[in-house]
Amino acid sequence: MTRRSFSLAVLSAVAAALPAALPAPDLVADPPAPRLNVLVILTDDMRWDAMSCAGHPYFKTPHIDRLAAEGVRFVNAFVTTSLCSPSRASLLSGRYAHAHRVLNNFTDYPADLPSYPRRLKEQGYETAYIGKWHMGEQEDRPRPGFDHWMSHRGQGNYFDNELNIDGERRTIKGYYTGVVTDHAVAWIRGPRKRPWLLVLGHKAPHGGPIQPEPRYERFLDAAPVKKPATAVPDAGKPEWLRQSLRTWHGVEGPLYGIKDYGKFVRSYLGTIASVDDSVGRIYEALEDTGQLDDTLIVFTSDNGFALGEHGRVDKRTMYEESIRVPLIVRCPRLVKGPRLVREMVLSVDLAPSILEAGGAPPLEGIHGASWVRLLAGDSGAAAGWRKSWHYAYDYEKEFPYTPNVRGVRTEDWKYIRYPHGDGGQDRHRAELYDLKADPLETRSLIDDPAAAGKLKELQAELERLLQATGAAPDKMPIDEGIRDVLPKF
Repeated sequence: MTRRSFSLAVLSAVAAALPAALPAPDLVADPPAPRLNVLVILTDDMRWDAMSCAGHPYFKTPHIDRLAAEGVRFVNAFVTTSLCSPSRASLLSGRYAHAHRVLNNFTDYPADLPSYPRRLKEQGYETAYIGKWHMGEQEDRPRPGFDHWMSHRGQGNYFDNELNIDGERRTIKGYYTGVVTDHAVAWIRGPRKRPWLLVLGHKAPHGGPIQPEPRYERFLDAAPVKKPATAVPDAGKPEWLRQSLRTWHGVEGPLYGIKDYGKFVRSYLGTIASVDDSVGRIYEALEDTGQLDDTLIVFTSDNGFALGEHGRVDKRTMYEESIRVPLIVRCPRLVKGPRLVREMVLSVDLAPSILEAGGAPPLEGIHGASWVRLLAGDSGAAAGWRKSWHYAYDYEKEFPYTPNVRGVRTEDWKYIRYPHGDGGQDRHRAELYDLKADPLETRSLIDDPAAAGKLKELQAELERLLQATGAAPDKMPIDEGIRDVLPKF
């Protein structure tokens, strides 16, 4: 017998002796991957384009850019209500404001309303909230759905805050962004025995006033800051915009106490520079602990912010600067970047997306949809994605510089109406924009006969969407107008 035939005979004998039930080695299943951790980094009032990865001409955000380069950037992400508390409640619940009932900045998230943190906690996740909550102005108590809590009352300050940490209050000295990042990094590096959710809520770049970290106070002094071309509303805009120019929310007003427009813009961006540093520290902590690629990282904001466009230095309106937000997702287990997603995604989509990624049951009665399949470019998901959505803002007597707003946005068009006076009155003049031809919304086509058909189509679509989401009949506070509430400065 040759050496080769002897070897074959031995191998055959060994194989015959093996139990028949043993699978072949190449058929042994891999152990299931651990459930994804979830990290949501939430800024406050951050424009969609205040990042170098979104094309900012001089402001650099290298750490945020790295998330985009290794993941997905949604270039058409919007909020359904551009006001902090209502928008934050939509992010948590997947519902429009009329359904979750947080309609202003003084109402807390309803204790009995489901949310994605509560659902993940029910599914065995360890959950934490660190930073600005901003629902329920006078409350800092731990909220339902979180195993660990670190927050404060109301807006908080850029320096030296009293923080409620799991029920115990103490003042921590230092710059807000650094303090909450220190705590988040320590929590991430701690002994985590279960999959986890961490929501890190930044104060930046919210105003009242806007205060950069000292090292970023002057780092953009040489930047070419100019007022936008739309800083003076044109004749086609509603009269209320011109009436609000010298108010707290107008570009000719006190600029949150800063008074100088260039310093105002530089201060706004300076606070985001600290957020970018925070992103880098969080990334490093995840990498050092071996959790980076097992974590779904979401970077977004509760609403946008105008820096003089249309005469505004605020959100609330339905102009692009107000409703568009950054949305970057990094998760190599779902998709490897860089990728851009162009479908219109909304604040109400965050909750269902996180729950799908975390393998948790969906919330009931929501208005949002999961964008998980969009991440990897699923053509079926893209083809069936929304082509229109509606926006709502309710008048606030505390800040009476913006009327009630209702509108509809499609991929190429936008129709805005102001319900208490719509129908030709100059103060509440409705607006219509061809966004493809006029992305800066400089020329309203509301009176253009050539656009009459499109106007009628969008008016009908707005009514359809209000009905479909349960927002009709539409209830809203009475718009009392600006009248004599102009600030003296």
